[in-house]
Amino acid sequence: MGCAPSIHVSHSGVIYCRDSEESISPHQTTTISQGTTTLHGLFVKTDAADSIPSVLAYQSRQPPPSAGPRRKERRESGGASARSRTPHCCSVEAETQTSSSSAKASTTEVQVGPMRLTQYPIQVLLVFAKEDNQSNGFWWACDRAGYRCHVAWTPESALECFLDKHQEIIVIDHRNSKYFDAEDICRSIRATEPSGHTVILAVVPRTSADQEETSVLPLLDAGFDRQFMENSSVTACYNELVQIEHGEVRSQFKLRACNAVFTALDHCQEAVEITNEDHVIQYVNPAFERMMGYCKGELIGKELTELPKSDKNSADLLDNINTFIKKGKEWQGVYYARRKSGDSIQQHVKITPVVGQGGQIRHFVSLKRLHCTNENNKQLYKSHREDKYTGDNSQSESSSYKCKNRRKDSVDVKSITSQSSDAPSLQTRRYSSMARIHSMTIEAPITKVINIINAAQENSPITVAEALDRVLEILRTTELYSPQLGTKDEDPHTSDLVGGLMNDGLRRLSGNEYVFSKNMNLSHTHLPVPNTINDVPPCIAQLLDNEESWDFNIFELEAVTNKRPLVYLGLKVFARFGVSEFLNCSEATLRAWLQVIEANYHSSNSYHNSTHAADVLHATAFFLGKDRVKGSLDHLDEVAALIAATIHDVDHPGRTNSFLCNAGSELAVLYNDTAVLESHHTALAFQLTTKDSKYNIFKNIDRNRYRTLRQAIIDMVLATEMTKHFEHVNKFVNSINKPMASEETSPYSEGSNTECTANIKNFPDNQTLIKRMMIKCADVANPCRPLELCIEWAGRISEEYFAQTDEEKRQGLPVVMPVFDRNTCSIPKSQISFIDYFITDMFDAWDAFAHLPVLMQHLANNYKHWKTLDDLKCKSLRLPSENNN
Repeated sequence: MGCAPSIHVSHSGVIYCRDSEESISPHQTTTISQGTTTLHGLFVKTDAADSIPSVLAYQSRQPPPSAGPRRKERRESGGASARSRTPHCCSVEAETQTSSSSAKASTTEVQVGPMRLTQYPIQVLLVFAKEDNQSNGFWWACDRAGYRCHVAWTPESALECFLDKHQEIIVIDHRNSKYFDAEDICRSIRATEPSGHTVILAVVPRTSADQEETSVLPLLDAGFDRQFMENSSVTACYNELVQIEHGEVRSQFKLRACNAVFTALDHCQEAVEITNEDHVIQYVNPAFERMMGYCKGELIGKELTELPKSDKNSADLLDNINTFIKKGKEWQGVYYARRKSGDSIQQHVKITPVVGQGGQIRHFVSLKRLHCTNENNKQLYKSHREDKYTGDNSQSESSSYKCKNRRKDSVDVKSITSQSSDAPSLQTRRYSSMARIHSMTIEAPITKVINIINAAQENSPITVAEALDRVLEILRTTELYSPQLGTKDEDPHTSDLVGGLMNDGLRRLSGNEYVFSKNMNLSHTHLPVPNTINDVPPCIAQLLDNEESWDFNIFELEAVTNKRPLVYLGLKVFARFGVSEFLNCSEATLRAWLQVIEANYHSSNSYHNSTHAADVLHATAFFLGKDRVKGSLDHLDEVAALIAATIHDVDHPGRTNSFLCNAGSELAVLYNDTAVLESHHTALAFQLTTKDSKYNIFKNIDRNRYRTLRQAIIDMVLATEMTKHFEHVNKFVNSINKPMASEETSPYSEGSNTECTANIKNFPDNQTLIKRMMIKCADVANPCRPLELCIEWAGRISEEYFAQTDEEKRQGLPVVMPVFDRNTCSIPKSQISFIDYFITDMFDAWDAFAHLPVLMQHLANNYKHWKTLDDLKCKSLRLPSENNN
């Protein structure tokens, strides 16, 4: 007998060994990297299996011998127990390097029509309850064929292994139901999405000569594709696997490639319609839906004759089309179609017959584009809803589709995908106002962009011109950065939360009557300003030693400072960033100012109090310490950011802007229902600051510097208003993230961080975007804090929303966020909605700029926590077990 395979392992325990009568090369080794002890036999499992890697690389320099009698020697004392102790598969991956299979182990090229595909080595999953001659036969067959083989011993490990590797072939032992139910395993795998392209083979027991062969239907019903009669011969196993590869696996591989084709069709700008030979619609792409106004569900399965026809086509047009396509010839020309709305549109259509089963025409593929006509060298683009077309109803060849001299001037034309007014007068004339705008010497940037696009359309191909028309239509809207909230999430938690935070306008009561609340008169209390600065108490100083860490616990500081943490944290942070030196004011003045600002935060608010202000100040200081942020901003920007964070919610009443507008509060009237609270925070902060020289931190800086600093502070505080959230995030991504990513990946760039930040400094607008993004992230960073802090903040904001809902019901006001009813609200679900809609994208963009791995890890952990609670239908903040504790 030749040398057996060896395993290097340092773990103690029982090893399943297999001895073989076949000749095996001394080079055949299976190695575990953690040890040095060499043991003979093929590794299966040890008592220390959980600490051993689950995937081993079995390398062979010679092809396996033909199947022959095998015998196994087990150490029965540990065999069963070792396997039962772990549910994981003994997953052994065969990556052969034999001369006979090296070619097959590499990638191969497969042709599907004009598409060339790359097929990677086949993966096989063997699901057996125990190792025997049959499992060994398939193992060696995989080795010979050059397949990558995985072995699973339990149903759980089989499903886990398949979900991880997506094997193309699965062999399941169906010979003995004592160990596991093979059909149940098959059904569980078939229930997963990836299994649609997997071939599952059942190994069934061999029938005796006098025994009738059982039906294969139960296996097919369970999800198996084939059955294999028990045969441990390597050659028999090899032949079966190779036939499956060249049959079902190759076919499934080609079918899977169709996903790429359908993805291309879904993103194609041309309308695509596929029907069968009886003209029953089988597929339409999104461009077709947009053009015709239907959705897929209204079209697929219907005959073309069931859809409304336009009466503008000539009587014999359909007969001419059918004559062409029934003969297998392609037809193209101009055709009038009727949209769902009833409007007629003129299309250039190309219909191509496709030969299928039985050599017969089985499908017709139609490509449709809006048709453009020209008359007396004047061109007009027609909208989807336009009924009046120039020219007659006769059909033209494809040459008539070409439109020359389409645009000679920068005119305001209707987009082909416009959904605006149908008035004919608006579609046939130029606007005098637009003409004046085009002739202005001082243009808004957006006007310049529109003019450039109009000029580019003059000599562009029709498909490009159509796309640019759509761009123009979008650019002419007023809310360029506001998302369309339609179908992002049907969850009422999301819609209520988003609507409540992003609606800054007035919500009217029935009868358009406004309710004025006398309770909204806000009073301000002032703390006495000290003449000298006392030393910070040791307990507070000890806490503040950790203030530069992201995991700093602001609630501990709140407790030791009797709910006034802003003064102490502010003094520490402002000293670190040299705020007093920049403002040329004393520390006593700065401390007095911090006391005045903190006194005007409402400690009665559960969330919008001075602890929240201190938390935002801490986050802002943390961000300012990051290299790229620090390198992109000047000292004035840093000071402005710290002051803005300190005052950003001063005198917050614990109610949203929508509440104030609905209640007709004095603040809403004063600020015309626009950014009510944010405007109030900044105005009051500057009023308080300049009211008395004892705490006027701006009194010693020159006028120009003060004006620049003031504008920066106001801009940052106003940026915290949620109605502009998506505008700020999108501007940051497009102006900061994308250019920096392009610069870093450019072959001509050295990737220097200094160069990137230097380029940002050259554009003051970019610095403004960074400061806005920074304070926005700091303001809503609660989901990125450590879990305990995140949970506390979630409870506080929820309580504040609950209180607002209670008051709205008492006063008969519209309930801004009905889902925040303290009796029915699910706090985990509301947190999930907030993270999904507002937090994830914004912090992804901020992390790409500032590099914040700690925050992103906390965000992932916290999101998982909320999802766990939501899955358990838990409405509280913690798991039931935690609540009990």
